[in-house]
Amino acid sequence: MLGSMMQQPLLISTLLTHAERHHGEQEIVSRRVEGDVHRYTYRDLAARARKMANALAMLGIEHGDRVGTLAWNGYRHMELYYAVSGSGAVLHTINPRLHPDQVVWICDHAEDQVLCFDLTFLPLVEAIATRVKTIKHFVAMTDRAHMPASSKVPNLLCFEELIEAHRAEFDWPIFDENTASSLCYTSGTTGNPKGALYSHRSTVLHSYAIALPDAMNCSARDSILPVVPMFHVNAWGLPYAACMVGARLVFPGPWLDGKSLYELFEHERVTVSAGVPTVWQGLLAHVEANGLAFGTMRRTVIGGSACPPAMTRAFQERYDVQVLHAWGMTEMSPLGTVCTLKHKHLAMGAEERLALQAKQGRAVYGVDMKIVDAEGRELPRDGKASGELLVRGPWIIASYFNGEGGDPLVDGWFPTGDVATIDADGYMQITDRAKDLIKSGGEWIGSIDLENIAIAHPAVAMAACIAAKHPKWDERPLLVVMKKPGAELSKEELLKFFEGKIARWWTPDDVVFVDSIPLGATGKMQKNKLREMFKDYRLPTA
Repeated sequence: MLGSMMQQPLLISTLLTHAERHHGEQEIVSRRVEGDVHRYTYRDLAARARKMANALAMLGIEHGDRVGTLAWNGYRHMELYYAVSGSGAVLHTINPRLHPDQVVWICDHAEDQVLCFDLTFLPLVEAIATRVKTIKHFVAMTDRAHMPASSKVPNLLCFEELIEAHRAEFDWPIFDENTASSLCYTSGTTGNPKGALYSHRSTVLHSYAIALPDAMNCSARDSILPVVPMFHVNAWGLPYAACMVGARLVFPGPWLDGKSLYELFEHERVTVSAGVPTVWQGLLAHVEANGLAFGTMRRTVIGGSACPPAMTRAFQERYDVQVLHAWGMTEMSPLGTVCTLKHKHLAMGAEERLALQAKQGRAVYGVDMKIVDAEGRELPRDGKASGELLVRGPWIIASYFNGEGGDPLVDGWFPTGDVATIDADGYMQITDRAKDLIKSGGEWIGSIDLENIAIAHPAVAMAACIAAKHPKWDERPLLVVMKKPGAELSKEELLKFFEGKIARWWTPDDVVFVDSIPLGATGKMQKNKLREMFKDYRLPTA
């Protein structure tokens, strides 16, 4: 027997419709690339999103077509979130920190038809414009007064002129909730990036989950500032959850330094924020150096990399800001766990509570997780047994875009590549991860790509890239090199060899020359031994 309830698809457009109807006067504040501060409401957002949906249709965008963005956190990017997905197309947010070659590959692989970009990224767009195969239109996200006087970009359109040329009347189409809504590529892999293709259903369910009190605890009483970029797993879902609950939104644009963020927090009465530890290091340094305090800020979500206990202590004990330690992946939309306390933990002492908060936290409803041994056997949830972390749920991928890499699942579970413990209360803690990858300031760096470049140098026989601890970025690449017999090669010469081949921030921080690199029985480099050898290595900080 089936239930007799209505069948209404979970669509992203319904989030915007709800915000317009029930929170129409709620404010959205954006620091713009143009330099000023822009203010409008959810009602304005909805009207302009409908105009942009009409504009996209005029440009020939059809159901399922991909529309790329290279943009900061701002109201125009937010309009594209809803105009593209709401009309049945697929929003493809692109990480502008990638090397131009990678951006070209991703745009071609996604078969983007239109690329919208902030003026900050005009040089990048000029570098790729004649190389991409499928993009028919480039849209500068600005007004006519700020359009570039001359540009190497063909078919360049003005965002505001597109908006102004179309009506605000647009009926959001109704379609299957499993329809693709947005596409994010993960660089947390070796070789070319892989795409995670989210659906309307998965996105709406994820929005419900992250707004829960034991997750990010979002409400209409909050003023939320997402520091995590909208090009980084959809700003962890906050642009959707904010519409769902009617929260006030504050967007920082490209100004992510401690001083700029603090001024925005205080002036706009921000209550909640979210970002990677590197950002908070800069913010705390500014606050501490100037003897400041937070007037309204009450909690921050920290993820992307492990949150140092000293950072949690500083926020909570000095500034009365609750830290929500979180974990997730691009393949998970991204939220998997948040470290919030249970009732029984309220009586804990400060040190015991900090030790618990060092864990990545409990799974939000919708995420199931387990740890397994090398043979795939599930391990006990006792906080001691350590094994590979596997997850499953309605917003976790079943396969990568276009089937890249084959079937990633193991008996219906997604293997995260992390090693973790889970205790009896459900608190998960990452104890290790696939160490061939380097996570710098919350962003992945592929070690194999760096090794391949190094090995291409005529004086290099073998090269291995491992993660070395860094006081600011958590991890940075350390290159271990064995030279060819009789070859002469300096560290400076080898690092210069990387120029133009990768994004500059991927460049190794240091090079160590060795007589030999340990190999396993199959001829593979034993990076675990190298990591042990260099576990206490200090990277140059200059």
